[in-house]
Formats: sequence, C-alpha cells, structure tokens
Amino acid sequence: MLHVWRVLCGATCLAAFALGAQEAHDHAAPEKLGAVSFPITCKSGTQQQFDRAVALLHSFAYTAAEEAFEAVAKQDPRCAMAYWGMAMTHFHPLWEPTLPAATVSIGQGEVERAARIGSGSERERGYIQALRFIYENAATVPYRTRAMNYERAMRGLAAANPKDVEAQVFYALALLANASPADKTHSRQKQAADVIEPLYRMYPQHPGMPHYLIHAYDNSEMAARGLPAAREYARIAPSAPHALHMPSHIYTRLGLWDDSISSNIAARSAARQQGDTREELHAMDYLVYAYLQKGSDRDAAQVIDGLKEMPQLNSGDFTSGYAATAMPVRYAVERRQWSDAAGMANAGAGTPPQVAAIAVWARGLGLARSGRPEEAHKEAEELRRIAEQLGAVGNDYWAIQVKIMMREVMAWIAQAEKHPDEAVALMRKAADEEDAIEKLPVTPGPIVPAREQLGDLLLAQGNAELASAAFKTALANAPGRRGALQGAAQAALMSGQR
Repeated sequence: MLHVWRVLCGATCLAAFALGAQEAHDHAAPEKLGAVSFPITCKSGTQQQFDRAVALLHSFAYTAAEEAFEAVAKQDPRCAMAYWGMAMTHFHPLWEPTLPAATVSIGQGEVERAARIGSGSERERGYIQALRFIYENAATVPYRTRAMNYERAMRGLAAANPKDVEAQVFYALALLANASPADKTHSRQKQAADVIEPLYRMYPQHPGMPHYLIHAYDNSEMAARGLPAAREYARIAPSAPHALHMPSHIYTRLGLWDDSISSNIAARSAARQQGDTREELHAMDYLVYAYLQKGSDRDAAQVIDGLKEMPQLNSGDFTSGYAATAMPVRYAVERRQWSDAAGMANAGAGTPPQVAAIAVWARGLGLARSGRPEEAHKEAEELRRIAEQLGAVGNDYWAIQVKIMMREVMAWIAQAEKHPDEAVALMRKAADEEDAIEKLPVTPGPIVPAREQLGDLLLAQGNAELASAAFKTALANAPGRRGALQGAAQAALMSGQR
C-alpha cells in the first residue's frame, strides 16, 4: 500500500513511498529528508537550502550536507552559519573516528572562519563558539575533554534558547556523544531521550529526533522504547540511506530479523544509488547478521559475494573496514565452519588494529575448535599484542574488547588441551567483561557473544544446567540469536526438559 504524506525540508513536497517493501523505483522520487526549521540571519534566499543542509546533517549524510552548506556560502559568503555547518560535517559524534584525521584541519578552518565573520545574533555565535571547543587544540587536548566542553556549551545554549528546537536537539546529540560504554545505567542516553521525546511529539517530521532516540535506546535495557522511533524514521527521511538503515539497530536489539532485513535491503540499495560505499557496507553487515539469525545462509552468502564488486574499499575507514572484515567472519563462525574460520585471511592493509583483530580472533577460534590448539596460541598472542597497542594509545574501549576476544580464544585452547576448569574460568571472565560494557553504534554486537560461547563451552563439558543458565542470560542480552536458541534447546534436551 502506498502512503502519501507531506514532508517539509525548506519547501513542501508530496511524494509516495512504499512503506511495506521499501522498494527502489525506477523513476526519481522527490527528495524527502524530514522537516527542519533553523532560522539564521543570513540572506533570506539561503534559508531553504540551510534547512535542507541541517536535515542532511541530522541523518549523517555528511558529504551531501557539506555540499549544501557550501551552496549557502556561495549565495552569501558572509553567512557565518554556513561555515559552522561545513565544520559540523567533519565532526561525527557517534562514529569512529569522531574527527577524521584527514579532515580535522578543514573543519577547524571552517569554524574559525565562522568565528571571524561573526554573526548577527548571539544565538548563532553560541553555536559557533560551542563547536570551536571540539576543534580547539585538537592536537594537544584529549577529545574527551573537548567533547565535554562542547556538551556544556550546548547545554548553556539550549537553556538560554528554550524555544530553539535545534539547540535542544544538538544538545541531546552531545549527550549521546559523551555517553560512556561502561555506564550500564545509560544515564546520558536517558537525559537525551528526556530532551527529545516531548519535542518529537510536537515535531513528528523532524529527522534528528527519531534518529537520536534510536541511538539513545540502542541497548538491551531500553530497546523496546525505541520501536516507535524505529518505525517512523525511514518514513520521515527515506532519501537518506542512513535513515533507512537506523531502524535496524532497534530491530537487531529485539530480534526482529525480518524487519532488520527489509530495513537494510532498502538502505543498501539507496546507498549504492547515491555512491555511499561506507553506508552500503554498514547496511550489508547488519543484513548478513540478520540473515544468519534466520538461518538464511544462502542469502547471507550472496551479500558477502557483493564485496567482490567493491574492490576499491577504504579499509582504513573504521566502518568500512569493520563491515568488510566482519561479514566473512560472521559467516564462518556463526555456522561453526571451524576450518573456514581457521583459514581466515588477514584484514586489508591499513585496517585499524581493532578491526584486524576480528580476523585474528576468527583464526584462533577456528584453530582451537578444530583440534589445533598449539597453532591457536599464536593467534591469542597476537590478540594480546593488539590489545596492548590499543591501550598504549589510549583506546581503552577497543583494548578491552580485544582482551575479551583473547580470553575467548584462550578458553577454547584450554578446552582443547583438556583443562576444562581453566576454560570455563576464562570464558566466564570474558562474558562478565563483555556484559559490563556497551557496544558501539557501528556494530550489531559481538560476532558471537561471550555469554553464548560460555553456554557452548558448558554444553561441550556436559553441564546442561549451567549451560542453560548461560544461554538464558545470553538471550536476555541479545534476543532471538539463533546460536543461543539452539544451545538452549540442546541444553534442555540434555537435562530431560521440554
């Protein structure tokens, strides 16, 4: 059924969108990015384009947003907020890296240009000054310090301008950017949701509000609360590939695999049409994850085959490198093809170490589980080295994640070498550490959660009762995962339960 609704983004347009199938059409559909109103004091003819640029920014369409802000600057070279917008496109608060090394100096130059031009309103100067905190002394001041300064500045701007919707929304985004993965109370996510939820009821076509609510609720505690936003975001901004993909973060958390598949098929198609390889790969990774949970192995393999058509991948980009590395690893490990996992190739040259670790982990796991523990020791040692490398440069989050991978490999080595108690102790420690920290937005989750692996290990040792408890916890953390469901069923059979 085709639903037709009105979406404002600088101008009003009518368009039809196939909500159920989310199919791409041969004809060019009118652009729909949602409704944004961000009044600025620049030439009157720039307002519509500026609003469109901000709408793109809210859907993380950074390249298109930069082009739109540049168009505003061409119309009005004295428009300070156009340069603020260009600087914002180089600041990726929820992605890794937050400030790409290749463009940080460009963003810094744009925000300083905005500051030099000045602005016709104190409110606009507040936006510019807040963003300067992100770029100021970027080479010497830790990002965490600068991000906290930005958050405080945006909090002050939002408080001073309570009727400025964009100030509230960008403040909520700043809260999300500073949310600690180690905070299992999700305090900043809840603060951000408290800011956005009442506004979303007043501005239901704003693209940033459902987007940031999805991020706020992208955790096992609050995922169900994110379902309404997930259902709406793709309808609000279907012209943005990221808007088509983002609902799958909630669908993945809730085990709604058919919804995740539909979401990412649409996102992949839109990203390809727009030449956005990064977004296409991100959608493909989530698509492979969902297909494997449904047991649709052939469909997952077809998605992975699509990598062959993308030879010019930027493996140095975290999101692209992660997706390209994780997909074949998922396919081998989720299907328990240990020989395939043991033969996993290294990630491409220039791949970030935390991404390269995924392939090392797959080899270690595959070797240990196929009866070659002596060879697996080498991979465990490589994971130890990568964790130390990451810790030395202050990347504590990924240092912890790689240590968890190392413990998992060591646990399966201990099991293969007939040290069952050591194996369980190592895997339980890995599971406890993993459960204590949240995933980052770029990943659907661990390739195989440590708690689920603990259940597998306990099953291998014949301890059905403890295995059942491990699988129960694993399914509470990640509902609907096929491996945990199968493990739970096997544990029940072993213990004589239905």
